[in-house]
Amino acid sequence: MSEITLVRHGQANTAARDEESYDRLSPLGHQQAQWLGAHLRDCKDHYSRIYCGTLTRHVETAASMGFDAGTLIQDPRLNEMEYFTLAQAMEAQHGLAIPKEREQFVAHLPQVFAAWSEDRIAEPPESWRDFESRTKAALEEVAADEGPALVVTSGGLISMVMRQCLDLKIAATARIALAVMNSSLHRLHNIGGHYAPVLFNAVPHLEAPDRQYARTHL
Repeated sequence: MSEITLVRHGQANTAARDEESYDRLSPLGHQQAQWLGAHLRDCKDHYSRIYCGTLTRHVETAASMGFDAGTLIQDPRLNEMEYFTLAQAMEAQHGLAIPKEREQFVAHLPQVFAAWSEDRIAEPPESWRDFESRTKAALEEVAADEGPALVVTSGGLISMVMRQCLDLKIAATARIALAVMNSSLHRLHNIGGHYAPVLFNAVPHLEAPDRQYARTHL
């Protein structure tokens, strides 16, 4: 089993309220990714394989980190859940308003996760179980190859990975998703034949006082 380092993409279009509009990095998102790439190079961290989802924000993050497109292994199973689509369905079917401010997401996201996991959202873009199974399958495939791997993905998928590693309940999975910062690092090690997180939500490239403003969640 290989060491796996997960990276959440840089800040995306925070003004968006649909999947397509959200799927591009903001100028700050590009800067976060550039700083992260420089940090990894300064530390001489080596990754024999670089994976990312197929979403624009994943590819843009990897590019801003300094990885050539030709070296990327793109896998749609590493894509984020369609949160905006689920939120629109929750509003139409259950009257739960879509948040307009970050603070409102703190209450909104756990409600969406609970309804989705309990099949209370009719005709979702994918079921909760399908999201779980594709996440597990993608990580198992990454783990099967040799050498440390870097995976550029999204916060929701990272929270699902943590759920599977730590057997988290739905509410705890939602809290993890809310906590994951843009361009953060999350490292998994094989301990006793199972993956365990040995690093979570690290942003060493944003520790300097003049960069702390760039610690974003949305």
